[in-house]
Amino acid sequence: MDLISDLHLQASEPATAAAWQNYLAQGGFDALFILGDLFEVWVGDDVLDAGNDTPDHRFLHDCANALQGVSRQAAVFVMRGNRDFLLGPGFAQRCGVTLLDDPCVLEWGHTRWLLTHGDAWCLEDTAYQTFRATVRSDAWQGAFLQRPLTERETLARQLREASKARKSMAQSEGTPFADVDTATALRWLEQTGGHHLIHGHTHRPGVHALDANHQRIVLSDWDASAEPPRLERLSLDAAGHWQRHAWTP
Repeated sequence: MDLISDLHLQASEPATAAAWQNYLAQGGFDALFILGDLFEVWVGDDVLDAGNDTPDHRFLHDCANALQGVSRQAAVFVMRGNRDFLLGPGFAQRCGVTLLDDPCVLEWGHTRWLLTHGDAWCLEDTAYQTFRATVRSDAWQGAFLQRPLTERETLARQLREASKARKSMAQSEGTPFADVDTATALRWLEQTGGHHLIHGHTHRPGVHALDANHQRIVLSDWDASAEPPRLERLSLDAAGHWQRHAWTP
């Protein structure tokens, strides 16, 4: 089985989308777990009912068709991320995928893997955690989804631009990067009996020893236009082994 995350699929990044669709067609996995931020933005499942009237809508329809095609051959599981947290049952039904809770436990062979997107555990980013608590509330989501689709898309663009501006300012000021909180990760692993934590979100692939018995494995983001391209999958086997692979379109 394969795990990927942080593809941030969008019409303005066609190379990454093409690499992902090629991977779906040729990956050869029996199960696929996408741990958040499959899409750069998701404003509601009704976007798939909007027709192909804009390039963005045509792009999302193409992505949904690709997922629907691969889900006929393998089980596909999708976790919501900080960009596409509004993915819902309409999306899952249309694409033939199963939505995952965050976090969730994967029992595979003799190993328990704890899976999460990771954003909820970056506790030092207090401004984001405040924002997250707001947009994940039923009240906010209910009110947002009642707005017309075009209005939601405009608001989403504004939020993305504001997020990019904050990140740029933080980098210029040398603000330390907020990473997954070790104490929180260990607490969840101990509560769930997990041996390994796998997450995305931070775009900093690596492996970190949390203590003598637990480790944190960070998935890569996908960017086909980077030098070198970042198109990485993590494979798991029933014996409890994991390995990173660079996908070559």
